[in-house]
This record gives sequence, C-alpha cells and structure tokens, in this order.
Amino acid sequence: MKNSLPSIAGYAWSRATALVLILVMTFSHVKAQENSIICGADRPDQYLPLLKRKRIGLVVNHTATAKGMHLVDFLMTQGITMKALFAPEHGLRGEADAGEKISNSVDEKTGIPIISIYGKINRPTPEQLADIDLLIYDIQDVGCRFYTYISALHYVMEACAENGKPLLVLDRPNPNGDYCDGPILKSGFKSGVGVDPIPVVHGCTVGEMAQMINGEGWLKNGLKCELKVIPVKNYTHKSTYSPPINPSPNLPNYTSIRLYPSLCLFEATSVSIGRGTTFPFQVMGFPDQKFGSFSFKPKSLKGFDTNPLQKDKVCYGQDLRDLKDIPHFTLKYFLDWYHKFDQPATFLVRERWFNLLMGDDQVLKMIQAGKSEKEITASWQEELNKYKIVRSKYTLY
Repeated sequence: MKNSLPSIAGYAWSRATALVLILVMTFSHVKAQENSIICGADRPDQYLPLLKRKRIGLVVNHTATAKGMHLVDFLMTQGITMKALFAPEHGLRGEADAGEKISNSVDEKTGIPIISIYGKINRPTPEQLADIDLLIYDIQDVGCRFYTYISALHYVMEACAENGKPLLVLDRPNPNGDYCDGPILKSGFKSGVGVDPIPVVHGCTVGEMAQMINGEGWLKNGLKCELKVIPVKNYTHKSTYSPPINPSPNLPNYTSIRLYPSLCLFEATSVSIGRGTTFPFQVMGFPDQKFGSFSFKPKSLKGFDTNPLQKDKVCYGQDLRDLKDIPHFTLKYFLDWYHKFDQPATFLVRERWFNLLMGDDQVLKMIQAGKSEKEITASWQEELNKYKIVRSKYTLY
C-alpha cells in the first residue's frame, strides 16, 4: 500500500499530461488550418453574391478549381448561369500541347460553348461578349512574362474595357512570386509571350498584375477595365507555394516551375530541355556524348509533347532534378551551353525567339560580345528597380 499512492499520482499526472498534449496538438492543427493558403475560387462567399442573376463568361483552364471540382462544375451546382467558356493555351482541360492551336467546341460535361482565345483570336469579340454580364478569370500562373496566361489576361481586360464588361479575377498564389528579375520588355518586342513592360520574373499574382495593367494605363488607348479581385487568404510573397494541379503539361512539379524562368530560354536553341520526357524543364541535353554522361531520349508523349525537339535521339547533358537549392532566374545555364558549342549558330537557332522571350535584343548582343553574367545582369538593374517601385503600388500580399 505504501507504493500505491505514488503510482496513482503518476497515473493521474500522465493522464493530465496526455490531455494537455492532445489539446496543444488540436489547437496547433486548427491554427495550421487557419493559416493554410485559400485561393480566391475557394472563397465562394466572397464572389457568389456578385454572380446571382447574371450571365457569366469564364476565362479558365484545368487549374480553375473550387471546393475540389472544376470551377465550371462548382458554379453549375450553385445555379449560376454560364454562357461561354474562353479557353487559353493548353485548352479548357489542359490537354493541348504548348503552342497547339485551340479550336472552338462544346464542354461535354455541361454543354456550355468553349471559345478559343489561343489561335485565330486572342480575346473575346464584341459578339461573344454581347450576352455576358460579367467575365471571370481564374488561371494558375507561374510568374513569368513569357508564360502566356498573363498575355491572355491583358487581352481579356482590353476586351472587357472596350465592351463595358466587368472582370472578376479569382486570385491564386505565384509560385515564383518571391522575387523579380530580368530585363524589362521593350515596345519593339511585344508578342504573345510578352505584352506589358514587365521583367522576365514579374513577382505578381494574376490579381496584382491585373491591377497594375489597369493602374499604369497599359491597355490600348489608356482604357480602364472595371475590375474586382478576390484575394488569396493566408498568402504572402514569402510563402512557398507548390500548385496542387500542374499549371501546364510540361511543368509537372515545383522543381520545373522554379527552373522554368531560366530554362525557357533554351526554347530558342537546339538543346532539349526534356520535352518528350516525364521530367521537362529539369534537364538539358544534345545528341552528342561530349556534352555529358547523363542521357535521355525525347519521345512523342501524349499529355506532355507529341513532337518534341530532338525526338527519338539520345541526348547527353545535365540533370537538375536533385538540386538542393534551385537558383532564381539565371543566365548561367544558357551561357554555359552557349560556350560549349564550337559554332554558336548551331546552338542558338532562333535568335528572334530568344529576343522575344528576353524582351529586348541587348542581352543577346552582350552575350555575343562575350560579356559575363554579372555584366549582363547589371545592365537591367536600374530599370528593374524602377519596376519594383511601380509593382509595390499594386501588391496585395
């Protein structure tokens, strides 16, 4: 009996400790849920009241989800009237190859017309907007000027402004939103991969970009679009965000998204960056063993790329999949490969495309003149700093 009291006290103490631990863990779990990132589309209480008794058009792709389903399907469950779905690059369900023209069709699940804005036209026409009261834009971006969804945003805003239609942006985090870098787009280099005077890595969410396009008067004739943004909850530009849905077929994971700003420049070269494999934008290779011991063979892959560069050829080069620290936008990889080739012209096979991606022709001139990466990046710092000041007026997070 002398030993029973300590054992009972110890038991009681253990029970009390366990209870406290359970309460702490429960509280921590609740706080984690409270602090989890919630995209604009997953905040229906913020936007459904704006859609009632209105005819809606949507600019969306496969990344537009709400409450675990495609935004179109979710809005159907809420009784929202949708008149048209405008499909950007890769199509409504994200199944088209990069650059593949999208055709008009009908969404099999809902029967709503799908209108391509990546092909013959790059924006909704007045006729297509005539029966629409409000347009919604919801697409996961990756924070690079040459990723075509922000060009689509610009053109959609222009169409809305010209036709007196309001635009509602359901915002999403930018997985490359923690920094800005690269040269500013010059007016002589506008194209489908660059419309506005922003750097290669622009550091904005789509909602912030829409506000900046409007606020800086970048739309044609200085037009303004009637704009409302449903912001992301619990997100800052210091947040690490890996999109739960691949933003496009050839950006299958976080590594590829973070390397994309640097490796996309290789699209102007003869070097494969893994299109036609299951690890695009994570490797570099050319059909010559002198370029490295790592090898891969691009093939026609449905859902990735059906006609990749260096198709069915064994390419040798570098594997970046196991990088511990993925660098911010850098010219290092491009310059290394540029100097590996005996004849630069056999490496850089599309000079105009490189200039369009870069947004000017000065970078290429400096590369050809033998300038170092440090010298080249210094050349755009003054303009980049001015851009950062402009950007700061429109940041939401």
